Amino acid sequence: MISAGIDAGAATTKGVLFRDNTIMGYRIADTGFNFLTASETIFSILLESYSIRREEIGHVYATGYGRSSISFADKSVSEITAHAKGVSFLFPGVQGIIDVGGQDSKVIVVENGRVVDFLMNDKCAAGTGKFLEYTAKALEVPISDLGELARVSDHRAAITSMCTVFAESEVISLRARGFLKEDIAAGLIRSIAQRVAVMAKRMGLKENIAFVGGVAKNAGMRAALEKELGVPLYVPFEPQITGALGAAIAAQG
Repeated sequence: MISAGIDAGAATTKGVLFRDNTIMGYRIADTGFNFLTASETIFSILLESYSIRREEIGHVYATGYGRSSISFADKSVSEITAHAKGVSFLFPGVQGIIDVGGQDSKVIVVENGRVVDFLMNDKCAAGTGKFLEYTAKALEVPISDLGELARVSDHRAAITSMCTVFAESEVISLRARGFLKEDIAAGLIRSIAQRVAVMAKRMGLKENIAFVGGVAKNAGMRAALEKELGVPLYVPFEPQITGALGAAIAAQG
């Protein structure tokens, strides 16, 4: 049976097709204004890309911030459960998951593929992709370049603001004072890594930790987080699809 998982995130929508314990394919696209439209589009693209008829799909499960909007889904599952299933499939024996997305950050404690506990920051942009987006804009560099820029820094700038708005102002101030872009970028990356690491340590994560979400694609962030935690992190080949993958796995029944 082929199953599908749709992760309707605030920034991006992800879709995964799953069959015979294997990922058949996946797609990622910007969510835009409408969760349902984005999900219908990504699902249609998946079916067309892999020459699959809708009748061949057994079940479609939805997850993510906009999961309740996905009317064509057979069922919805929480983001926490979906990520646990998806990451545990990719990394059996994983004990913790750090998910840093566009709008929130989550730390999940896992045991034998099941959620034991979790902590979520969805009230403040600090420690999320949105924080990186705004501060990268203030630096006038593409967000995709921020991590590599940070890695060439020799003298990291101190970023003290916890609020995105104030951090953006702080970046502008540092630039005016003559700080190099790479040093400011390194300070921003470390600032987020420290906040996320505090969450992970609070949940007792020490080893066998996976790093997922869009921010996990940032090599500088991965390196900074590994330094803060003192352990190497498992990062999937595509860090953004673990929620959709978990939903697809759950849809297998």
